[in-house]
Amino acid sequence: MKTAAKYKNIEDNLLPSGEAGRGFGVYIHIPFCKQACHYCDFHFSTSMKKKDQLVEMLCKELELRKNELPEKEIRTIYFGGGTPSLLTPEELQQIFTAIFANYQVAENPEITLEANPDDLSEEKLKMLKASKINRLSIGVQSFFEEDLELMNRAHNAKEALESIQLATKYFDNISIDLIYGIPNMSAARWLQNLQIALDLGVPHISSYALTVEPNTALHKFIEKGKIKPVDDEAAKAHFEIMVSMLKNSSFRHYEFSNFGKDGYFSQNNTAYWLGKSYLGIGPSAHSYDGNFRKWNVSNNSLYIKALKKDKLPMETEELSTTDKYNEYVMTRLRTQFGVDITEVEEFFGAKYKTHLLKNAVVLLKKELLESRNQVLHVSPKGKFLSDGIASDLFYLD
Repeated sequence: MKTAAKYKNIEDNLLPSGEAGRGFGVYIHIPFCKQACHYCDFHFSTSMKKKDQLVEMLCKELELRKNELPEKEIRTIYFGGGTPSLLTPEELQQIFTAIFANYQVAENPEITLEANPDDLSEEKLKMLKASKINRLSIGVQSFFEEDLELMNRAHNAKEALESIQLATKYFDNISIDLIYGIPNMSAARWLQNLQIALDLGVPHISSYALTVEPNTALHKFIEKGKIKPVDDEAAKAHFEIMVSMLKNSSFRHYEFSNFGKDGYFSQNNTAYWLGKSYLGIGPSAHSYDGNFRKWNVSNNSLYIKALKKDKLPMETEELSTTDKYNEYVMTRLRTQFGVDITEVEEFFGAKYKTHLLKNAVVLLKKELLESRNQVLHVSPKGKFLSDGIASDLFYLD
């Protein structure tokens, strides 16, 4: 069976109308936050002084890049950040006007907005419901005050709970983010976090291990001994608890950090993992068309300055066959799709298939990988090690 036909069946189950292959995604980076989380190394500013100008330039970039991709239409739109829930109704409408004026948009696109709990008042939710947004991704991270204070989140535990209770009145398609492996987080408290999420009835959970990135406040606090170091064994235990608990609650573990009930997988992220094209709009946003990766400058002032002159403030990298193969292995091993041996040969050539099979032998013997119908999957034993397993299969020029 040709892989294009096989993966069309997967897409039919994930994306509306089975038209995933015909479209592309748009990611819009909103680089503003009320305050800096201690663990975050994304591009953002806590000053709102340039928000009006930046929204105007987002619209300018959308217009300038309207003919960049050959794909027919937009199938997903994702507002990330930063904190997109800081946008006013007028700013949100301004961006939508630019999108719909310059692009063909699918009939029923998935349109996601990342939101912080402290922004989700009933008035705000009514506004979002009246807009084109049809999916919320709520950055809860934890339902416990101690964890939220350690991470320097802008919301408290009460707001975390109440935001979801309110959101479910207006939205059906809701995802929440949770973080595990937080210093001093016991297995019991992690279980409680998960149980609260289940009791609230959310159909999608994205969950990430707390990581210590260089030059973040968390990194400095750990170095100075103010916060305990992250315990990898505790994080692994939390991960295993989550996998078991969510599986028993009818969630499908469709990507390493993502769990969804049927019909609620992230269409935006699934398209990324299947290698679909996407435009990244805004400072620091990345784009991909199958052959080139592009990224915008991570500086609000420089971004605005360039676009005022009708210039795109981006760098471009052409991907080699080896780059594409390594990215394919990395993304597919993290998902339920796995690494298809036939597809590797079809997409990248016999050399890469031979390399893959040779390097997979040891991992199969260690029971870190499983082979089913010529597709390699990370085994339950290897789940928490998927990134390391992928690196063992990389081709190094």
